[in-house]
Amino acid sequence: MDFAGNDYLGLAQDPRVCEAQAAGARRYGAGAGASHLVSGHLEIHDALEEALARWTGRERTLLFSTGYMANVGVLQALAERHTALFQDRLNHASLIDGAALSGARSRRFHHRDAIDLASLLARSECVHKLVVSDGVFSMDGDVADIASLVATCQRHSAWLMIDDAHGVGVLGDNGSGCVGSTWNSAEVPILVGTLGKALGTAGAFVAGDAELIDHLIQFSRSYIYTTAQPPAIAAATLKALEIVQSEPERRAQLNATIAYFRREALLLGLPLSDSATPIQPLILGDEARTLSWAAQLQQRGIHVGAIRPPTVPSGEARLRITLSAVHTRDHIDQLLAALTTCQREEAMCLTHA
Repeated sequence: MDFAGNDYLGLAQDPRVCEAQAAGARRYGAGAGASHLVSGHLEIHDALEEALARWTGRERTLLFSTGYMANVGVLQALAERHTALFQDRLNHASLIDGAALSGARSRRFHHRDAIDLASLLARSECVHKLVVSDGVFSMDGDVADIASLVATCQRHSAWLMIDDAHGVGVLGDNGSGCVGSTWNSAEVPILVGTLGKALGTAGAFVAGDAELIDHLIQFSRSYIYTTAQPPAIAAATLKALEIVQSEPERRAQLNATIAYFRREALLLGLPLSDSATPIQPLILGDEARTLSWAAQLQQRGIHVGAIRPPTVPSGEARLRITLSAVHTRDHIDQLLAALTTCQREEAMCLTHA
């Protein structure tokens, strides 16, 4: 049983998505054969970009081969040494790396702290300011306060970029994420989403106004100088996107599973973080303890990620439990029973010691 992956809606194994990928390969070939700007951009890529734009309420979108390449490419194309970048302390590594590669002046504000961000923005003398935050934080599962970020950026004439890799497909009325069509491109000018998590395929996109997309096409090095996304992946993603929008019951099932797991885990006294998303971290603190629990779970056929420093701060090692719409009540009960066993055996060892 996989409780470590990011296939939140179970679409990676959906027969319709798999068949769409196979059909795409039969029609277009296994690979694009060139970069988007040479000859690798095909009609199926156009169709996917248009569908993603409609879904997120943006003028246009641009496909990237990976989420990491999207974040690095956006920051490298938009920021330079005269730009002031402000990032949440818990942002994904790709955003931190993109900031470093851009050469911009970079500051990190306290996690989900709009007051700290406002203080940093007020002290900045740069004309060009860009605020960057994850939408759903990948190791903690909490969600950015988009409303506060929008208001703070507007007060200080800053652009806002949200990387909603773990929110797209899961959050929002139509699954378009914590930003999606709720916040327009004037409020959140740069929206990044990935296709390899809730949509079950691979790659990423950037959504925004036509001017933003035109600029990225001309200046984003990780877009220009790499082979385009395989067309079969684009075909599979189109089918996955159709399912996400036409089957809201998948998100309802996922939310019910999250609620059940949290209720039962808290009753058992397990050290859960405050997360309402599929990412449910169990903070164990000690690295050895975390590895021990993960190994015991593995022996019972349950795979859970053991996350340690430097991915998370020292003293905050954790089991990163991720839930999916295809997990059944029996799957969750087996996970809870195994976690309870880890807890009980640990307590017995401490008693005998």
